[in-house]
Amino acid sequence: MITTAIRVARVGSVAELAAAALMTLGFPCLMLAALVPNVPAFAAAAAVTYLADLYLHRRGSYLVSLLGKVRAGLSTRFLVRELLLILLLARLELSEEPVFYAAIACFTVFFGLQAPHGALVTLIGNRRQMPVVTRNVDLVSRLTVPDAPPRLLLRRADVKMLHLDLAAVAGLLAYAVTDSEAAGFAGTGVTLGLGTLYVLALAPYLRARRIPPKADKVLKAVSAWLREYRPETVLYFSGSADSAYQLNMWLETMEQLESRPLIILRERVILEKMAPTTVPVVCVPGGVHLMNMDLSMVRVALYAANVGKNIHLLRVPTMKHVFIGHGDSDKLASVNPFSKVYDEVWTAGRAGRDRYAIADVGIRDEDIVEVGRPQLAPITPWQGAPADRIPTVLYAPTWEGWDDDPGNTSILLAGENIVKKLVAAEPPVRVLYKPHPFTGTRSAKARTAHRRITALVEKAAAERAADPRFTADPAAQAEARAELTRLKARLDQLSLTFDEKADEAVTSRDGLVDLRKHQEAARLRAAWNDAYWRSFPSYEHRVVTGGEPRLYDCFNASEAMVSDISSVVSDFIASGKPYAVTDSAELGAEEFRRQNTAVRAAVILTNDAAGVQQLLDAVRDPAADTLAEDRKELKEYLLGPDEPTSLERFDTAIADLALKAEARNVGQASHVVAAAGEAELAEDGVTAV
Repeated sequence: MITTAIRVARVGSVAELAAAALMTLGFPCLMLAALVPNVPAFAAAAAVTYLADLYLHRRGSYLVSLLGKVRAGLSTRFLVRELLLILLLARLELSEEPVFYAAIACFTVFFGLQAPHGALVTLIGNRRQMPVVTRNVDLVSRLTVPDAPPRLLLRRADVKMLHLDLAAVAGLLAYAVTDSEAAGFAGTGVTLGLGTLYVLALAPYLRARRIPPKADKVLKAVSAWLREYRPETVLYFSGSADSAYQLNMWLETMEQLESRPLIILRERVILEKMAPTTVPVVCVPGGVHLMNMDLSMVRVALYAANVGKNIHLLRVPTMKHVFIGHGDSDKLASVNPFSKVYDEVWTAGRAGRDRYAIADVGIRDEDIVEVGRPQLAPITPWQGAPADRIPTVLYAPTWEGWDDDPGNTSILLAGENIVKKLVAAEPPVRVLYKPHPFTGTRSAKARTAHRRITALVEKAAAERAADPRFTADPAAQAEARAELTRLKARLDQLSLTFDEKADEAVTSRDGLVDLRKHQEAARLRAAWNDAYWRSFPSYEHRVVTGGEPRLYDCFNASEAMVSDISSVVSDFIASGKPYAVTDSAELGAEEFRRQNTAVRAAVILTNDAAGVQQLLDAVRDPAADTLAEDRKELKEYLLGPDEPTSLERFDTAIADLALKAEARNVGQASHVVAAAGEAELAEDGVTAV
């Protein structure tokens, strides 16, 4: 019942639900205490509503916005509480006393101050918002951007302002109990004084010297920097906060390009979610602003996702446009007909080319270039079963997708069966469960199944910890955990590239990455990953969620994988290790392989997890690994040859396309010159022969 209530209310925890319930019940209690009247009861109920409200705001609970939608917003709740306090004073027969009139005047003026306060906060926020937000772009020499107002003034400003009524409420309650007029007058005076000071403190930040330059000046400065930097290859990205991983997977590749790179983003939220990078980044939310930026020197634009805002850059004819995607799989998204808008489509290997040919969605074969997957370089190749520990099997299912196709994910029908067989396997194996980050975001059934699988893995881990066959090394693990703590602390220090108290104007001004720190962070992340796997026994089942350890780190820590039709399978094939894919739609092994290229070298699992034993046999005994040669052939088909490296092929493809763009531009320029010459001859009365 509680779980249902949490889901319906869209809160994150039982604590949030309890706070919401207390706040909801608190207001009827306030009214009852005012009518009785009972000052201690009123004070207790008021304290509960204040604390519950503050807790929900600090947690960023969805209930806060939900209350606003049903006309019970923040200001309304404070006003009702204050009106009920007036009612309490009246019921105590204090309505003829001077303090009573002071209370009414105080709350009236106090709420009058909300308008200028809200207007100032909004204006300051709007005027300090940059039309273009940057990272690794030198704006200091071109723009004067003043420091941001103190975070204390602007962060949750409405909540802070309204809570200034606490002094008046406390003073009036003290007056009601002790009959001390001084307490009442003092409380109302403090509330009005603090409210007035808050408004006055904000006003100076609207002066011209306290706000960033206007949009035209910022755009001019950014264009000047672009002309000086002269970017050649652009990675363009637009999407929601949840899609930031699609951008992040390309950052290391962009850093290693031979041509000068630039990243163009369209949403501020993506900039906030983007991983640290040394590549210059320009976030341009406005389409008109993007169209007016000087990108004449760019020759190749790369697109990681098919989204509507791509049109704002696709319209530029002086560069060639390439769809590179954010993964390689047999899903329909990998053969999107929208890809016709690009000059070229780059695939990992021959499989991508054939996929488009079979789909017949209008992509010409000559427009497809096989470049491999540069991101797969960190994946280590298969070395056989480990001699010093039991094998590890990674279960990495994809999410439920946008429809209810049973073939989308194994979580719903097969997940529990797979995990049960893996944790009960003899000889034993270790299970790593790493679900897709979107799991359960659309389907409640998928969310429930994920929770059951998590519980299974955690229960099996607890049982294994008590199994005398398995012995741990507490000292080594404690040392690794201490190292994790040390590395995490240092990484946190390094991640504070920008002042967390600064706004986007200041972070754009100061957003030049420290290359030394960036390189140190890369080394520390590698050390952190090594310490993570040493921080718990090598036999311990584990649920792995969040950004760290990364999926590829889990690949390297595993000897086999079970997954679904997704780019995860194609990526894992780079390791050469045994893998299994679940036929959740029950197509049958032959049809399943026919429809999905990445399954050709896989062990096929049914929804009852039949086939798990075949996968485990392949891990333990090379002679039982009948699909080893198939995996080798499939790897080249899907991802291309090992030599030249994928990054080298990627750079070559960029260079070749840049030459085509340059040739087109030179051709256009010659047409213009020829047309001008003909016009000049016509003016002189000469007819060209």
